[in-house]
Amino acid sequence: MRMITLSSTLVALAMFCLLTAPFAQVSTYKMTTEVPDNVLIPDKVETRLGTLEFFDGVPTAETADKVWDHLDFSRAVEAMILTTPAASLSGFRRGIREFGPDNETAIIWEERLDSKALLLTGNTSVIYLFAWVNTTDGPVVIESPPNVLAILDDFWFHYVTDIGNAGPDRGKGGKYLILPPGYEGDVPEGYFVTQSNTYGNWLAVRGFPTGDDNESVVQNIKDHLKIYPLSEKDNPTPVKYYDISNKYLNTLHAQDMTFFNEVNEVVQEEPNAAFSPEVLGILASIGIEKGKEFKPDARMQKILSEAAVVGTAAQRSIIWRNRNENIKIWPDSKSWEIGFAGGSHAFDHDGVRLINERTRFHYYATGITPVMVKPPVGAGSQYVIGLRDADGEILNGSETYKLHIPANVPAKRFWELTVYDNQTRSMLQTDQRLPGVTSMQSDIVQNSDGSYDVYFGPEKPEGEVNWIQTIPNKGWNVLWRIYSPTQVWYDKAWRQGEIERMK
Repeated sequence: MRMITLSSTLVALAMFCLLTAPFAQVSTYKMTTEVPDNVLIPDKVETRLGTLEFFDGVPTAETADKVWDHLDFSRAVEAMILTTPAASLSGFRRGIREFGPDNETAIIWEERLDSKALLLTGNTSVIYLFAWVNTTDGPVVIESPPNVLAILDDFWFHYVTDIGNAGPDRGKGGKYLILPPGYEGDVPEGYFVTQSNTYGNWLAVRGFPTGDDNESVVQNIKDHLKIYPLSEKDNPTPVKYYDISNKYLNTLHAQDMTFFNEVNEVVQEEPNAAFSPEVLGILASIGIEKGKEFKPDARMQKILSEAAVVGTAAQRSIIWRNRNENIKIWPDSKSWEIGFAGGSHAFDHDGVRLINERTRFHYYATGITPVMVKPPVGAGSQYVIGLRDADGEILNGSETYKLHIPANVPAKRFWELTVYDNQTRSMLQTDQRLPGVTSMQSDIVQNSDGSYDVYFGPEKPEGEVNWIQTIPNKGWNVLWRIYSPTQVWYDKAWRQGEIERMK
C-alpha cells in the first residue's frame, strides 16, 4: 500500500514538472510552434510598481492588486487632465448661482474686474458680465446688446456661438435662440439659431470702455441684455444684475479629491452624447457614470486624493515647464509664449486632439471661441503669456523687473497687461485693486518716442512710472492682450520686449 502511494506521488510530480517546464523543454507536441519572446512575460519582472510575479502568464493576486491600484490611479490622473474644462465651468456656475437662479441672474463688474474675484485670467480693462443659460425646460433666448464681445460655451467648455461684435449680429445687437440637445420642436423666425450639446451653457460678455468711462458701457448692457425662455417671449422676466465690484467671488475649480465631484455634476446633468465616449469610459472606470451614485470607497478615496495632486502637478508642468515647440511666438524669446497654442479652438490638428495644448489653456484661462485663435485682421484679440524673465527664470515677486514696449503697437483698439498669481491663475491680490496697465488708462506714462516702460516689483520705482505691484517670494505671471491686432502683428514685424530683471 505504501508503494502504491509512492508511485502515485511520483507520477503526479512528473506530470507537474512536465506542465510547468520552460517552453523550450515542452516541444514534442504535434501542434507546437516557436513562440517569439516578445509576446511572453517572464515569471518575475521588476517595474516602477515593484516586483510583478506571474504563474505562466497569470498575475498573482498580489500583482493584480498592484496593477489595479495603478490602473485606477493613472486613469484618475488622466481623467483630471481631460475634464478640467468641465470642472472649471462647474466652479463658475457655482459662483453665479450664489446670486440667483439660471437664466435670470447676471454678475457684472461695473467698475471693471478687480483682484478680489478668484477668476481665471480676467483682465482689468473691460466690463465683464457672466450668466448661466439653462435650456433644460426648453429653448432660451439671448438678446445681445450692441457693441459687445460675447461667447457662449457648453458645459464641457466647447464652443457654441459668438454673440455681438464677432457674432452674426456683427455688433448691432440681435436675438439668439439657444436650442437644447435633441430639440425637435418648432423654430420660429427672427432669431440667430444655434443648438448646444448640453443643457447648461456659460455666457461671457465683455464691453469696452473708452478711457475711464465705465458707466456708459454698463448702461448699454443693462438696457439691452435679455435672457429668457422662448415660452416667455411675450412677457420675459428681466435679468437681475449684481454688481460685484471689489467683492469676493470664487469661481475656481477644486484641485483636491473634490474635483471629481465637480466633474460628476456635469456627467449626471448632461447627455452622454455631449462628450467623448472614450473619456466617459475613463470616468466610468473610476466610478463616475451617468445615472449612478459616485461613492468611492476608502481605497478609491486614497487613490483619487493622490491622483488629484499628480493631475494638478501635470497641468502646472504643462504650463510652466512646457516642452512643445508650438508654444513659441518669437523663436529667441525666453519671456513670452503663445496663449492659445495649437491653432484651433477645438484643439484639433489633422484629426489629432492636442491634449497638452487644451490642458494648458483650460487650466490657465477660460472662454473658447475661434476669434481668440484666428480673428479677422483688425478684430478680435490675441494673447501672449509672460511666464519667465529674459534669462528664462520663473518670475519672483521679490525682484523688480522692467518691460520695454516698443512704439507703434499694432492694435487698432488697445493693449493691456495684467499680472496673475501663479497659484490661483487669478489676478494678483496686492494693494492695487486693478493689477494691470492698459494703453487706454488716462494716467499711462508714454515715452517721447511712443514706447512704454512697465515695471513689476514689490516697491514702486521713483518718479512717474507705469508700475504693477508684486508680492515678495510669491510667483507671478503676466498676460499681454492686444485687441483688434493689425496685419503687422500677424507678420511678426513688431514684437514685445523681454521681461528684464533689474540688477
